[in-house]
Amino acid sequence: MRIDFTKMHGLGNDFIVFESASAAHEFTPLQWRALADRHRGVGFDQALIIEPPRRADTVAYYRIFNADGHEVEQCGNGARCIAELLRLQGRSTDGALRMDCPGGLIEARVPGDGQVAVNMGVPDFAPAASQFNSGGQAGPHYSLNLEGQGVSFAVVSMGNPHAVLSVADVATADVAGIGATLESHASFARRVNVGFRQVLSRSHILLRVFERGVGETQACGTGACAAMAAGRRDGLLDDTVRVSLPGGDLTVRWPGPGESLWLEGPALVSFHGQIDL
Repeated sequence: MRIDFTKMHGLGNDFIVFESASAAHEFTPLQWRALADRHRGVGFDQALIIEPPRRADTVAYYRIFNADGHEVEQCGNGARCIAELLRLQGRSTDGALRMDCPGGLIEARVPGDGQVAVNMGVPDFAPAASQFNSGGQAGPHYSLNLEGQGVSFAVVSMGNPHAVLSVADVATADVAGIGATLESHASFARRVNVGFRQVLSRSHILLRVFERGVGETQACGTGACAAMAAGRRDGLLDDTVRVSLPGGDLTVRWPGPGESLWLEGPALVSFHGQIDL
């Protein structure tokens, strides 16, 4: 079986994108992991499948699979890449479109200049939204003992679960160690994405993210949203923040509680290809 795909990325957070018409095949976790292998497969952080719309007010429905083969709810940079691909296919209206996914509705602005903005909805700080068992801790910050080390973090759902740690220096943060341990901690029923945030000013933060089922990535859109939302909730940040990740910069805008948060940055096509299954 030969299947067409498009390889895309947002600041190095890379994706393999399939149209359901050409990928009329239910991939197994083993097949996803094989395709994600950067030496023997195509290589990607997430795989995205664009399906026909399930609502009359949207142009498409999409699904997200991590490199480990597990399906997840949302992906900010993935949403931006899908929106750009739909624009290139002529499926946007006046530089705007709406999409749907397991994490909910997504409104996108696609002006055609390589920059794509998506409405990621209202951040949810309730532990239940991230399927986090707080053990009776009141919040808004929580702590867990990780192999003898106490770790404090905020919990934010952007349609998918995030734990945000405040660090003095992202360059020396133990992203691989703490990230991996917290990502799979039993307190998170569906595991968690782990962000390490350094605040430089009220309008600029540095961020590294250990993504659930992937490991550290060059960029994470929902991770940028969660890090900014937690910082703004705590009074550390203004309503527009530049988020600098290893792969480059994203812009996050959030007026505050009850309001929707917007994520903006580049979304690019790397190449088109085919795979044989």
